[in-house]
Amino acid sequence: MKKSGRKYVEAAKLVDKNTSYSVEEAVKLAKQTSITNFDGTVDFAIKLNVDPKKADQQLRGSLVLPNGTGKTKRVLVIAKGAAADKAKEAGATYVGEKDMIEKIQKENWFDFDVIVATPDMMPELGKIGKILGPKGLMPNPKTNTVTPDPAKAVEDINKGMIEFRTDSYGNIHGILGKVSFDEKKLVENLDYAVKTIAKMKPATVKGKFIASITISATMGPGIKVDQNSFDI
Repeated sequence: MKKSGRKYVEAAKLVDKNTSYSVEEAVKLAKQTSITNFDGTVDFAIKLNVDPKKADQQLRGSLVLPNGTGKTKRVLVIAKGAAADKAKEAGATYVGEKDMIEKIQKENWFDFDVIVATPDMMPELGKIGKILGPKGLMPNPKTNTVTPDPAKAVEDINKGMIEFRTDSYGNIHGILGKVSFDEKKLVENLDYAVKTIAKMKPATVKGKFIASITISATMGPGIKVDQNSFDI
């Protein structure tokens, strides 16, 4: 069993594992228990009462955090004509069509974080699906990365769009922002994320949808958040 470092042990002493904190208290604790020497992130984990083996209970989507994530993403847009021109104007890092697809395929080029594509380019992108899929880079309509309006997607990503999906245990993980964010911004981001996901409850899920909410700073201890803090 891996032994926890001294900084982690000291930080963990500040958190009562048996307590569910208000969202404001949890955010304050997350900032206090950050143990990195760099400006880390505050992340969330939401445990859902879903059966991930059932297709209709596999949640996937995206949301734009009201205060952003504090992270800059390199966006590759695969589009033609006017859609490509508008994506460039919106601030896409790279824009192209078959040339970019060939660059990925032949040069093993991955100097980007997100791919946005127009629907007409998906058949071409599908040809390298086996390369993009395992890296989690394949665009998807559910995350608004396949869209006839890539410029809007680029703007949303630059504002602080995060993608999410349930893992094999029914958990959703995401970033709330930087540890250096003030507490109010982190609280607003968490509130928005929880409310957005709560609205996605599948019709086949009976009873309570959200089982638990936990936040933590990078490499810091998990902090349980009281669900009564949210109007859901």
